[in-house]
Amino acid sequence: MTEAMMLDFATPLGKILKAALDLAAEMPWQDVTLVQIAERAGLTLADVRAHAVSKTHVLAKLLRAVDDEVLRAAPKPQPGASRRDALFEVIMVRFDLLQPYKAALRSIDKSGAADFSLAAPYLASQHWMLQTAGIGTEGPLGRARIAGLAVAYAQTYRVWLGDDDPGLGKTMAALDRVLRRGENAMLSVEETCNRVGGMMRTLGKMGRGAMRAACESRKSDTAAPPPPAPDAGPGPMPGEPVRP
Repeated sequence: MTEAMMLDFATPLGKILKAALDLAAEMPWQDVTLVQIAERAGLTLADVRAHAVSKTHVLAKLLRAVDDEVLRAAPKPQPGASRRDALFEVIMVRFDLLQPYKAALRSIDKSGAADFSLAAPYLASQHWMLQTAGIGTEGPLGRARIAGLAVAYAQTYRVWLGDDDPGLGKTMAALDRVLRRGENAMLSVEETCNRVGGMMRTLGKMGRGAMRAACESRKSDTAAPPPPAPDAGPGPMPGEPVRP
């Protein structure tokens, strides 16, 4: 890993993150306290509170810091490359970035059930990885992509945690597998969305046409009646010639 791929631990927040990771690598994460993090970082507890009010908050900040570095380090999508290949590259950049901290991340993973307050920053990470790969995340289809990647990444992350091969062969195989499966699923979703969208547009046009017809009919029904014919006056008297 190059220096450009390292997290920034020079700032006060960076020192907090490094202290948390170092302590997690040395002991079970559930035993780590904010006081210990502050002491290891060379900061006061007040300094820590200015950046994170709990260990869960520390993890949320770590996710954000990793996202920032992935955005800087990931290669731009190559012209003609598939979306799956572009996303594969982005995720592998993330795993490469996390590699030095695997012992700490194993400790955090073993600490217990997932904290649901991390759901938002975790989904934000998926959003940014998709965006980095040039894949849209807007609208219902974009939200489906984010949810799908959240599942795929979680599955691959577990494989990565147990993959001690420097080449990460198991991780890459697992990632390729879940991305191919997800790609097929998303193609099906996109086709369904396109069909439903086409149907809705057709129904919308039909509805607008029916409304226009109803409005025109109403206009014709309520139009003012024609004015009465002018009074022709009394008819001719008997024996009087009719004037043309």
